[in-house]
Amino acid sequence: MGLIVQKFGGSSVANAERVMNVAKIVTDTYKQGNDVVVVVSAQGDTTDDLIAKAKEINTNATKREMDMLLASGEQISIALLAMAIQSLGFPVISLLGWQAGFSTNSVYSAARIKKVNTDRLKMELGNKKIVVVAGFQGLNDKEDITTLGRGGSDTSAVAIACALQADKCQIFTDVDGVYTADPRKVKNAKKLSEITYDEMLELATLGAQVLNNRSVEMAKKYNIALEVISSLNPIPGTIVKEVAKMEKMLVRGVTKDTDVARISIVGLTDVPGIAFKIFSKLAANNINVDIILQSVGRNNTKDIAFTVSKDNAPVAIEALRALPFVDEDLPIECDTDVAKVSVVGAGMETHPGTAS
Repeated sequence: MGLIVQKFGGSSVANAERVMNVAKIVTDTYKQGNDVVVVVSAQGDTTDDLIAKAKEINTNATKREMDMLLASGEQISIALLAMAIQSLGFPVISLLGWQAGFSTNSVYSAARIKKVNTDRLKMELGNKKIVVVAGFQGLNDKEDITTLGRGGSDTSAVAIACALQADKCQIFTDVDGVYTADPRKVKNAKKLSEITYDEMLELATLGAQVLNNRSVEMAKKYNIALEVISSLNPIPGTIVKEVAKMEKMLVRGVTKDTDVARISIVGLTDVPGIAFKIFSKLAANNINVDIILQSVGRNNTKDIAFTVSKDNAPVAIEALRALPFVDEDLPIECDTDVAKVSVVGAGMETHPGTAS
């Protein structure tokens, strides 16, 4: 018997039937004598629906207010799941991110966890309650609600597992493990029984959506055993750990990411340090840059192209236009009709590329 952290994504709690299914999984784990902390995402398409509602009111809402809005999705989920667990006759309490002790920095919509104060969690577990926590959110030093960005509930779950030194962290999804490719799109994709932290981190960073890359990085740092498992199909999933015992395969996985925008700055003055100034400016605006290409200088100019997420493209262009050497006449092109395909393998380099 031990402490188990279980995380359920939005598809796992999308409707009443699935919420009751999750309640049965959680209570079965509890009946085995385990302490259980459950981390839940917003139901189904709730987050997308909330974003659409915001756009009906204000297409340029501040990220602070968007965090205030989007955090409500998880509040609905935890309350409904707690009610379902109560209906099965088990002691339970639901907690928002700040009630569960999550302190973050103040980067709204992409906050980083600074600390998890476990006092409340330990007290509720000590009272033999199942604790249901809202993923994806925390509180900053200004006592404002913040969100952790895409896949943030995975990060919340692993952070709790680390803070409480849990015996296991189970990530429940709508697929039954980690595959060599997306099984919903590639029929002969093979499920992996085990995968290393490093391989999973690379897959997650390059677009595989089964786990958030920040959660894998944290699990590796604190050596937390992760299991990716289906909430709908009760079979063994994929174990993510330091060393994986598996057959030697040159290619471990292929990922595709369509949340990509390619930005090109054409005709930059070719002087030393200009690329550093560009990417420093983007970093100061918390914009993650992926693939970078620079052309060979010609006529004392050069072109620089890079990829960012689609959501970050407008912010990136605005940041670039603020640079003194990027005037209004300098072309900045943005192409969102691209995808990134990456191949990850043991003992080989990864060669991601974009395709129109």
